[in-house]
Amino acid sequence: MPDAGPTAVLPRRPLTVGELLDAAVLLLRDHARVLVPLALVLALAEQAVLHPLRLLVEADPPQWWPADLGDSLPWYWLLLATGAGTEAAIIALLGGPAARGAGAALLGRRPGPAELLRGSRPGPVVLAAFAVGPVVALAALTGPGWFLAYGLLGLVVPVLVLDGVPGHRAPWRAIRLAGRVSARAAAVRLLGYLGWWLIRLGIGLGVYHGLGMLGLFDVSAWALPVTVAAFAAVNALAYPALACLDAVLHLETRIRTEGLDIRLSRARPGVPEPVLLAAQR
Repeated sequence: MPDAGPTAVLPRRPLTVGELLDAAVLLLRDHARVLVPLALVLALAEQAVLHPLRLLVEADPPQWWPADLGDSLPWYWLLLATGAGTEAAIIALLGGPAARGAGAALLGRRPGPAELLRGSRPGPVVLAAFAVGPVVALAALTGPGWFLAYGLLGLVVPVLVLDGVPGHRAPWRAIRLAGRVSARAAAVRLLGYLGWWLIRLGIGLGVYHGLGMLGLFDVSAWALPVTVAAFAAVNALAYPALACLDAVLHLETRIRTEGLDIRLSRARPGVPEPVLLAAQR
């Protein structure tokens, strides 16, 4: 496949849903050496956090389904909500460098790893992740509330990194952006999550059952490490891909509703990147 340069990641025009998903994958490809190792560490940490709850509800790998759902349903529901919260927090943490990479790509640059990490405002991003995660977990406890929280809070970190707004205003601006054009950004974010959830489930279960079919060893005796490794590996791709989707969704929504593309085309040479991308007040 020919190398598509940085400008191919995010054209300065409104994009279709398919183009948005493609742009997220291209952005991940450009910055995989930063995002994927970081995501792998976070995905393994997530497995460690969820393990005690899985033991509590006696959820066995690879499906993580409890032996007696009727008796353990409250704890199992808590496990699902905790997993939803950790996913949201990890995607938010990865959203910092993803947003910095997307902003540079919009301007025709491809920043190096050091610039990607330094320019991602790690302090505010960590605080945002530790706020978004519990909110999504609490919303997941209600069931349908997860769709609302996950869909609307995805742009918090891109707003923090690219728009230059104070931290306390970032959630409200993110919600407003996600709700524009009939909540298009929120809907695309949910669509992206669904697609990657199916991929994660298929690979996570497929690795276990595939090894069992090969008969190379007694996979049931190694069910826990095999399942944890399989899900951590696929999550190390899925989580940064979803973070990249948030970043391109944010900029595309600003192009679609705020004329960011026009503003960039009229900008004078030499204007610093943070000034170019900052939200107009």
